[in-house]
Amino acid sequence: MLLGCLMALYPAHLHAQVPTGGDLLDKAIAFHDPQGHWSSFQGKLSIEMITPDDTPRLSLILLDLPRAHFESHVRKDGHTVKSILRQGQCELLLNNSPVIADTYRERYKITCDRARMMKDYYTYLYGLPMKLKDSGSLIDPKVVKTHFKGNEYLRLKVTYLEEVGEDTWYFYFDPQTYALKAYQFFHNEAENDGEYILLTDLLEVNGIKMPKVRAWYYNRDSAYLGTDHLLKGGAL
Repeated sequence: MLLGCLMALYPAHLHAQVPTGGDLLDKAIAFHDPQGHWSSFQGKLSIEMITPDDTPRLSLILLDLPRAHFESHVRKDGHTVKSILRQGQCELLLNNSPVIADTYRERYKITCDRARMMKDYYTYLYGLPMKLKDSGSLIDPKVVKTHFKGNEYLRLKVTYLEEVGEDTWYFYFDPQTYALKAYQFFHNEAENDGEYILLTDLLEVNGIKMPKVRAWYYNRDSAYLGTDHLLKGGAL
């Protein structure tokens, strides 16, 4: 009787437990990477990028995290650009040749800086939510129940130490399974800049559940930017 009276004093929505930021992240990682394989990931990903008014781009990404090896083979307009980063060393090839004309370097952005940027891009996005455990990530302890693009989620806010990054990120998790379903970032949240990404379907790669489809939009007006399709993945 006493317990029933006490419960009646509080609104029903307060009865449901909302995890802390750290707990939510742990639950999400347990869903996506239950065996803890990400830190030793050695695999390949076949990804097709589709953007408005442009030809599709097919990329083969090879990641060997223990050996700090990244390799991308990008096929576009009948040409293949290969970028290889090994222990900090960079190698660039166009159609398997190291001799690359300036016109092609500019057209296809064939530079070591871009190779390093793409390494960060793929290891971060395809390593989520596990990458949020990296040093320099600041996990907000307060989790918010919210609706985003028509669905109810648990929202986790993440910022970074200045030397790591300046953007503010929000990650949206399924409240039942804790699967990562969307995320967005802002350079300046007051201006509503940045982008949001909607995730659909899952593909298991080396024991890790990775989103198959990532659709990108601007925060400001929801204008569509493009979609990454994870076609297949496997061991190296």
